[in-house]
Amino acid sequence: MLDTIRKNGVILAVFAAVTTGVTALVNEVTKPTVAKQMAIQEKTLLDQVVPPSLYDNDLQKECYLVSNPVLGDDQPHPFYLARKAGQPVAAAIETIAPDGYSGAIRMLVGADFSGKVLGVRVTEHHETPGLGDKIELRISDWITHLSGVTIHGSQDSHFAVKKDGGDFDQFTGATITPRAVVNETKRTTLFIAELRQKINTLPKCGALRHE
Repeated sequence: MLDTIRKNGVILAVFAAVTTGVTALVNEVTKPTVAKQMAIQEKTLLDQVVPPSLYDNDLQKECYLVSNPVLGDDQPHPFYLARKAGQPVAAAIETIAPDGYSGAIRMLVGADFSGKVLGVRVTEHHETPGLGDKIELRISDWITHLSGVTIHGSQDSHFAVKKDGGDFDQFTGATITPRAVVNETKRTTLFIAELRQKINTLPKCGALRHE
């Protein structure tokens, strides 16, 4: 009886060790592929908010870290700098609208340094399906209407939802969600304009990004 228990215990231990080893091996083998796919997805998203025709550098490799409450929290946020012939022309920042209907809305905002919005995409949210989820490009083209608009300072009343006196539609039965996205786009775009003179002082992303 004891011999059988010992034998089964050894078999289970060996099986567990082999399984753990195989899992670790598979993880190591697939790690480069996973990293490559993540980099491709990241580039695709960046191309949607900063048109590739505007710059000639590697946007993913020119990544800096910035911290400011206007970005939704006190954590460092990636700031991707676009250059043309060596000169800064635009940037994209990962930002957060903290006041969505169902919580924080994570976004990627691209803009030039004169206050012009180049593109906005929502990367994560928990808004109500059928109402607030129209901020997603796969659901609606609403978010594309923010692109190409220049914001003339923090008091620009046009860059707001119509219920607040601005130019952008809200959703039927859901104003909080689009308001949060529009307002965070405004804050982030103006923040990007301010960073033009501070680029040389910003820390690089380093190992946090795909380099």
